Amino acid sequence: MSDTNTEDRDEQTADVPAMHATADRIREAERARLRALVAGDVATASDLHASDFQLVTPIGVVLSRNDYLTAIETGHIDYVAWEPGSIGVRLYGNAAVIRYKATLEVIFEGRAVPRTTYWHTDSYENIDDRWRAVWSQATEIR
Repeated sequence: MSDTNTEDRDEQTADVPAMHATADRIREAERARLRALVAGDVATASDLHASDFQLVTPIGVVLSRNDYLTAIETGHIDYVAWEPGSIGVRLYGNAAVIRYKATLEVIFEGRAVPRTTYWHTDSYENIDDRWRAVWSQATEIR
């Protein structure tokens, strides 16, 4: 092995604690986002979503940040429970992709949707030194 390869490996190894800390910050941002959505706390949720955020719902509808948070605020979407499992994180500089299974219970347009498990895939970006959700997609597990 050349010295260059050893140096590269040492630099990567040195970054591992920082990468773990960043991944943990992203996981906490996602958990905080979910808590805010379940609580209907639009002010907190707003800060955790990028201004150009988009959600692709399990039925394929695309909602902008404004549409989504307005639906939360008005009760059009009312999350009763959102229980995430282990959150996997892939870091790419100032961007990250997360994926996890979660069990959700929601009231949508006044109708209760039974407790169901979904896969969630979200992309995050570090904007103004805060990790914010940019894209989110949920797929029902049948």
